[in-house]
Amino acid sequence: MSITTNFFLAYITTKNEEEALNLANFAVKKNLAACGNVFPKMKSVYKWNKKLQNDDETLLILKTNSSKYPLLKKLIKEKHSYEVPCILKIPIIDGNKEYLKWIDDSLI
Repeated sequence: MSITTNFFLAYITTKNEEEALNLANFAVKKNLAACGNVFPKMKSVYKWNKKLQNDDETLLILKTNSSKYPLLKKLIKEKHSYEVPCILKIPIIDGNKEYLKWIDDSLI
């Protein structure tokens, strides 16, 4: 069964709250995201250059649609401080129809 959707969450990790807010502001001002949510002080455990890392990061979630996502991803890659930023496209399968319409209307 194939499920298609027009709406997505962009899951992005950042070095701190300031960077997440800057990225969110760029994305919303350019009409590439309708809204951004910032979750500061999350703990991340990962390997980088074969070394185990334990860092504080900030999570940024942006809401967008299929037509804006490619440009949103490009913007994040250009503005992000990481060499290899985490940018994940998560489909919204269902939701409040009025809210989803608001996302579309906000991206005009």
